[in-house]
Amino acid sequence: MASIYEFFGYRADDKSKAAQGAVTAETCPFLQGGEKCEKKFRDGIVSGVCAVKPATSSPVICCPIRLYAEDYKILRDVSDKAFKPGLEIVNGRNAVMHAKRGQKSCVAVFGQRWGGELYVPKKEGQGSYFVDWILALLNKDGELEEFVAIEVQTIDTTGTYRNGFEELKKTGEVINTTAGLNWENVNKRILPQLVYKGQLLQREEMCRKGLFFVCPEPVYQKIMARLGGEEKLVKYTLQPASITFFIYDYDKNDPQTAGTDIKLSRVVDHTTTVYKLQEAFNNVTLPEENVYKRAILRALSPIY
Repeated sequence: MASIYEFFGYRADDKSKAAQGAVTAETCPFLQGGEKCEKKFRDGIVSGVCAVKPATSSPVICCPIRLYAEDYKILRDVSDKAFKPGLEIVNGRNAVMHAKRGQKSCVAVFGQRWGGELYVPKKEGQGSYFVDWILALLNKDGELEEFVAIEVQTIDTTGTYRNGFEELKKTGEVINTTAGLNWENVNKRILPQLVYKGQLLQREEMCRKGLFFVCPEPVYQKIMARLGGEEKLVKYTLQPASITFFIYDYDKNDPQTAGTDIKLSRVVDHTTTVYKLQEAFNNVTLPEENVYKRAILRALSPIY
């Protein structure tokens, strides 16, 4: 059970004019140009839900676009770490001319709304994977020097928060919903794809700093719990086979006032390798033998 925590970019209980205006216009403050929110219910109605708050834990961001606050700050953060601080990030399709015209290095960005996504072929079968972002370092002559890849991941919801949405639209009040969080995706989708993409990128001669993985802090904690703790992921420097976790959460020091979105801050920065990640993922600690047998016998014992 969870309630809606952020609604169209503002706290769900924010009754300021700015927050109500965003709800009415169905806009997303984290997209450039005041575009419409892209998160929708199955019937096409715009949901506007950025984050939910489970009854017994802190809020969890459930929309990846929420992480693009402050004009895609996460991209600049990765660029600063992977290359050097202060490089300008530029739409990938315009970057060569930009570098040549200014006669200075820049970072070409490929991703949704920034030059298009670059697809990665699957090992087997039809279709393809893609990383969310590619940051490519260009020199002053527009020549490619190196690049890094970025995956951005929040968490999907289960159940529905439709009743909470309708109540917020109607009365502005926050109520409980049947929504939950699909943590099983950590095992089924997130970790296997990180391992695959990390190994693929290691084979790229110009991908010298590996893969960056950006997610909210509660998602990172679930990943670490699944892997057996941070100590299972030995720290390394940036290298071709590295995976760097960039973890963001709501800034507890942000003096948020009505009508302003809550800022995010980076709370974890952890670099390991794809092989340490794979080792921890595969090294599942199993319970004792015959646990199901004992459970069945315990359940049957009152009968006999």
